[in-house]
Amino acid sequence: MDNQVQGIIPDNAAGKLISQQDVYLFREGSLFEAYNMLGARPVFNSTGQIDGFYFALWAPNAVSVSVVGDWNGWDPEVNKMTKLEDSGIWELYIDGVGIGWTYKYAIRTASGSVVFKADPYGRFAEVRPATASRTWHDDYKWHDGVYRIKHSTKPYNQPMVIYELHLGSWVRSAQGEILTYRDIADKLARYAEDNGYTHIEIMPITEHPYDGSWGYQVTGFYAPTSRYGTPEDFKYFVDTLHSKGIGVIMDWVPAHFTRDEHGLASFDGTALYEYEGSKGDQKQWGTLKFDLGKREVQSFLISNALFWLGEYHLDGLRVDAVSCMLYLDYGNENGTWTPNEYGGRENLQAIEFIKKLNTAVYARFPSAIMAAEEASDYPMVTSPVHDGGLGFGFKWNMGWMNDTLKYMETDPLFRRGNHKLMTFSMMYAFNENYILPLSHDECVHGKKTVLDKMSGDYWQKFASLKAYLGYMFAHPGKKLLFMGTELGQFMEWRYYEDLEWELLRYETHRGIYMFHRALIKMYRDNPAFWQKDTNWDGFTWCNADDNDTSVLSFIRKGEEDQVLAVVNLTPVERYDYWVGVPDSSEWELILSSDDKAYGGSGFEALVSATTDEHETAGHKNRLRLNLPGNSVLFYRKKSN
Repeated sequence: MDNQVQGIIPDNAAGKLISQQDVYLFREGSLFEAYNMLGARPVFNSTGQIDGFYFALWAPNAVSVSVVGDWNGWDPEVNKMTKLEDSGIWELYIDGVGIGWTYKYAIRTASGSVVFKADPYGRFAEVRPATASRTWHDDYKWHDGVYRIKHSTKPYNQPMVIYELHLGSWVRSAQGEILTYRDIADKLARYAEDNGYTHIEIMPITEHPYDGSWGYQVTGFYAPTSRYGTPEDFKYFVDTLHSKGIGVIMDWVPAHFTRDEHGLASFDGTALYEYEGSKGDQKQWGTLKFDLGKREVQSFLISNALFWLGEYHLDGLRVDAVSCMLYLDYGNENGTWTPNEYGGRENLQAIEFIKKLNTAVYARFPSAIMAAEEASDYPMVTSPVHDGGLGFGFKWNMGWMNDTLKYMETDPLFRRGNHKLMTFSMMYAFNENYILPLSHDECVHGKKTVLDKMSGDYWQKFASLKAYLGYMFAHPGKKLLFMGTELGQFMEWRYYEDLEWELLRYETHRGIYMFHRALIKMYRDNPAFWQKDTNWDGFTWCNADDNDTSVLSFIRKGEEDQVLAVVNLTPVERYDYWVGVPDSSEWELILSSDDKAYGGSGFEALVSATTDEHETAGHKNRLRLNLPGNSVLFYRKKSN
């Protein structure tokens, strides 16, 4: 940890542990290690032992502030803090405080009331429903140096298959209890490696009071939730995943925060972290929006992003609810929001904050993954800041997800009229660096699971899901699957119980699982799917317009290899189906979703095919193939 203090603090040391330069940068919104100035910092003596903790808090509008805890009976009169002149920062060293002690700040507001607040920069917290912060220090020894060197380049032209999960409901004990970071780490690392995932993405593990918020309503932005153990345990979790070559991405929530009394809301009796009035009210989620124009809040949030990437060696952050930040009217009814100075709906302060955030992250962590969950058509989300973009590395392709799932829910009899839902994404596929998400949001709140969204009877749902996943993995963009999709769950995700692992005893579910494994292996083994993932050099339509048969065919291209994907999206077997290809060539079958090994019918697709010269769908050559119903076939071009 970086926030430790060396040496004994004398009684007259007020303000000497916080430099004027740091205060200046903090107030300018440019102190990107604010966690080393504020919060609870251990003080070490000459023998390396902790003598006590030094506390520092930003609360500029407080009348007085005290540190309260078990050691002083939570009495605000015992350990009163001193306010540093012209900084809004309060400080106090308390001798004898050890690691893991609970504390809060007792803040007397201008109205005369006293509020008890958890530490905004607290590194650890009590297990909910208790709400106090806990002092913390550890000397965890990392073992991921080789991993970090190996993964020190940007991943744009590398394979990326992300497994999104909720730590509390991926797997539980035999008694149904949640597991610790350490217990989950070994199980998850083996599972991710065995299935071929390149990354896991964990839903927010920043401290939050309510399990049902899934972690998206945060009170402790610097504390990994104590539900699963200590901060040191979480470091072990990340380290263990890295030992298997698996990257770790965390959902990060800088748009809003919960209203709980011990959190950031009305922190010093004023709207300190949130916008004042209705602008700070996120009615849709019952939360408060960060004041992204306030410079001290910028220091808080940018420092927080860098903290998780640095202190915990995370490989990236998936930034939640970017649209909520970008638009003043997001989640608000007409007449309840105020346009910007130019009369528009864009939050100009948020736009500048996002650019500042991404610039700071990539300056320190050039290979980090900064992925935006952004659901609008805001331009240049993943373009560099110096080119006028927001500077993210990736953007979730919500348009692709919504269109294609709508198509797969449609009865095959009517799909010919909706064919563009499957092809329109190629009109903008290279406008941004996309991740194709089948996330947790698609299997909750009555939306049904991805499997259950598929049209048709029981067998057709399984066949359709395999065909759809095949189309997803062949489509340009990185891949993200939410836990349980690989099992073919019919029951929607429930945060309070683990996945239905017992489904793997059944042939149809086992077939989905085995196909998804084979699909990931094929994707990773063939650079055609990811080597030229960001431009048209890596993609060629064979036929985008065969809406009468609901068949899609296209070629993915790498530096040296090519793979043809043919997706039949009706339950009709098609013999002698002609696919146009650019040149004279031979092709060999490498994967069929209808294989009996994956719960398919075993339809005998041609294991190889050779072109003849005949113009088809705008190409000079063609292949004759036989297509199983509701299927995807992959053929690799033979080298000359």
